[in-house]
Amino acid sequence: MSFPKKGKTKYIIKKEMNTKNAIKIMLGLLLLVIGFHFCILAKIIPYNIAWGGRLTTDIEMYAFETISIIINLFLILILSIKANFVKPILTKSTINSLLWCFLILFLLNTIGNIFAKTNFEKFFAIVTFVFAFIIGIILRKK
Repeated sequence: MSFPKKGKTKYIIKKEMNTKNAIKIMLGLLLLVIGFHFCILAKIIPYNIAWGGRLTTDIEMYAFETISIIINLFLILILSIKANFVKPILTKSTINSLLWCFLILFLLNTIGNIFAKTNFEKFFAIVTFVFAFIIGIILRKK
């Protein structure tokens, strides 16, 4: 096994991680996240370890989890349009603007997760940073 020479790594990452591959990875990760949220809704995973440990009632949990699932489904739709997996209902410019909003949202969420009350939620700082990174790859100019 040979490793790339210094300076070649950036080229290899760019070559291998094209927009479609990045979108496919992101869609898979989002499906896992939605599954996680459904596990919280079904009380398989206790909600006190999510949302920075700030939820105190079932009503709060149902509201936050439902909104989160809807937002994740919306991001799946946006990414599917970007990859031409579904018929576009929004302009390319609108899609890119929404993806920039999600990039900023994930970066802010990363900061929030770093300061969460539970270690489990702090772990999600890595996940949200990876999401921001992948969206950055999707948005980069060719």
